[in-house]
Amino acid sequence: MQQYIIYKRVSTKEQGRSGLGLDAQERDIDLYLERFSPAPYDVVGTFTDVLSGADNTRPELEAALALARQTGAILLVSKLDRLSRKVSVIAALMEDKKVTFRVAQMPNADNFQLHIYAALAEQERAFISERTKAALSEAKARGTKLGGLRDKTMKRNDAVKANARARAEKVAGLIIPLRDAGKSLREIAEHLNTAGVVTARGGRWQASQIKRTLDRLEVPQEPL
Repeated sequence: MQQYIIYKRVSTKEQGRSGLGLDAQERDIDLYLERFSPAPYDVVGTFTDVLSGADNTRPELEAALALARQTGAILLVSKLDRLSRKVSVIAALMEDKKVTFRVAQMPNADNFQLHIYAALAEQERAFISERTKAALSEAKARGTKLGGLRDKTMKRNDAVKANARARAEKVAGLIIPLRDAGKSLREIAEHLNTAGVVTARGGRWQASQIKRTLDRLEVPQEPL
């Protein structure tokens, strides 16, 4: 009976990304076992690391390799880069006489083909990195502003601004008439506190909060 040890690796960022999450890896491995493995087979262990591919410390992989050397079971991964993104690490595993591994997405690949694939993938990543650096350098030279907020952050900021505007509009009917009557920011704050009107957080009004509220309402202001 053929024995297998399953190893999966995912980073926190990759868990929900198509093709890299744990669910996708499990599907690839299940497909390999169903269609490409001799029958019957037995899975003697499953190990999962949750860390970056650049992290050289992988306790679960080390445990999986130790079990593979002990039992002679085949180490099975979904993709080659789940083992490592470094061709030197892949080559070292190939030279380990006590370790045999298979890649679910490349079920018929031999060691020579896997080695070539790892080398090409590493070369491609290096090229992409250099291309990205060159593009950023060119953009900076043209005066393009780099490091802008991401879409999600911008949307969150827009939502915060909208909520603040809505809160300002709720007290506009109290603040603007007092402002038009010539009251100072401190006097307006005192009027609201005396009337029992609280801030959005349930606290007392200060002159600075009145100023921010008028700013949101785009009302011209006098000094404090």
